[in-house]
Amino acid sequence: MKKSQLILIVAGILAVVGLYALPKVVVDNEATGAKMESATEEESEDPQAPGITALHGNELSAENRKQADQLKQMYANAAEKEEKVAAAQVLAELYKGEGLFDSAAYYWSEAADLLPSNLFLAEEAGKASYEAFSFALDKAKVEKLAESTRAYLNKVLAKNPSRLDLKTKIAMTYISSSNPMQGISMLREILEQDPQNEDGLFNIGILSMQSGQYNKAVERFEELIKYHPDNLQGQFYLGVSYFESKEKNKAKAQFEAVKKMTEDPMILSSIQSYLDRL
Repeated sequence: MKKSQLILIVAGILAVVGLYALPKVVVDNEATGAKMESATEEESEDPQAPGITALHGNELSAENRKQADQLKQMYANAAEKEEKVAAAQVLAELYKGEGLFDSAAYYWSEAADLLPSNLFLAEEAGKASYEAFSFALDKAKVEKLAESTRAYLNKVLAKNPSRLDLKTKIAMTYISSSNPMQGISMLREILEQDPQNEDGLFNIGILSMQSGQYNKAVERFEELIKYHPDNLQGQFYLGVSYFESKEKNKAKAQFEAVKKMTEDPMILSSIQSYLDRL
């Protein structure tokens, strides 16, 4: 989980906002944070619209902006699909590197649509859409990116049904939809197939927190760290679940243990805020 995401979640808990956004922020453990991506009202209705990438071009660093302009020219003028795909992939990584996940998802999707039989591109487009979904706030954008995630990742799952990591991402896109039980059912299926599944245990734990079932969250996070002791998020949320379950001694011991797992000042500050309340 990204540092910025963890802190945003902590802030949400402290502000007692109901953990509404928690399930959406389960993404790969990377150090890059996300930039707030601005768009016009019309563009917010379609997060894949080309106009978004034009806006983001102004947010890139000077060095990357120049390279992006060159790559866009190559993309527009390329005669072969393979050339367009190559330019789109590099553009996607440029935008991702600066935390502009909507634009990264747009170009991965362009690449995947150009070569629809290429499962690598489909998987990358699905993952990029999920990452953008994880940070999206606008309801229409969330729904659009969720649909995009499912469309691309289901294509990969159709050929590789054992990819539980992708199934987990799809499940999480349903949690904030009008049919959250479909996502929960998928997570349960994942845990039936693999009771030690890291993402499945983590996300079920988060959902238990969201619904205020902290005793169940404790059970899930205890299972998680039993099998995956290096999972910092799970360790942290176990402490939060103990705290909310009024198990003060366990919460204190857990937070003290988590403090030894990281040197990040923001995370340590968040932990200290809980310890101060014990």
